[in-house]
Amino acid sequence: MKQKVVVLGAAGQLGRELVQSAGAQVECIALTRRDLDIGDPVAVADGLAQLAPDLLINAAAYTAVDAAEKEAAAAHRANAEGPAHLARACKDMGARLIHISTDFVFDGAASMPYPVDAPTAPLGEYGRSKLAGEQAVRAILPEALVLRTGWVYSSYGNNFVKTMLRLMADREELGVVADQVGTPTWASGLASAVWAAAQKPELSGIYHWSDAGVCSWYDFAVAICEEACALGLLARPVNVRPIPASAYPTPARRPSYSVLDKVDSWRDFALEGVHWRQQLRNMLNEFKELKYE
Repeated sequence: MKQKVVVLGAAGQLGRELVQSAGAQVECIALTRRDLDIGDPVAVADGLAQLAPDLLINAAAYTAVDAAEKEAAAAHRANAEGPAHLARACKDMGARLIHISTDFVFDGAASMPYPVDAPTAPLGEYGRSKLAGEQAVRAILPEALVLRTGWVYSSYGNNFVKTMLRLMADREELGVVADQVGTPTWASGLASAVWAAAQKPELSGIYHWSDAGVCSWYDFAVAICEEACALGLLARPVNVRPIPASAYPTPARRPSYSVLDKVDSWRDFALEGVHWRQQLRNMLNEFKELKYE
């Protein structure tokens, strides 16, 4: 019998990858915000009751980090109230919930990868709203699984990799922040981790997932340039200069260090971490194929 899985946020980077990689044993129902507004408790209760899924994967979120500073209510509605509504609906239906969260629940003051039980201290409205969502989910549905991630990119949507490719095609030089450190996460690999967790219903609590390794945004940009040139996605290399975050001020403060400890996830999901540079190469190969189809 197929497992009925509802994927929320199906138009986003992770959502698209989840839908595309759903196995034959899964009846995958893809819902976008147009299909279901998770901030509406009545719509959530009624809509999910009709679908009666075995598992709900919440990849829906308000992700505009800077805009959230002025749109705190909108961010809170999507990232805190929405997950609470989903958790209540799952509790009522007896369904399992996998909820996607973020490395922005941390303040970046650490110098070692954050374990799942590290103290949280978000710096901005986005992180605060996502932390509130985590807390609501765990309070309402303790058996839910919360999966934190960060620096997500894919061949689809807007993300750092595609922005760099566009800028590098137009410029001979660009400056990229070098004093914010984390780990890139290819959405395809993240989707594989989610599906691995989905096959282990005994798992609950908080987990972390990103690709393996560590880099700054500057390191990431240099790698994007090198790999894209090797694949012919860029006609010539550009000069990437390291700059401090203070030289590129943004409305929202960002953690200077947001590397996540994934040891528990690698063990419990039975997956090996793949280095971020290899995953970048995989994504760019996919992007090249899509671009020239």
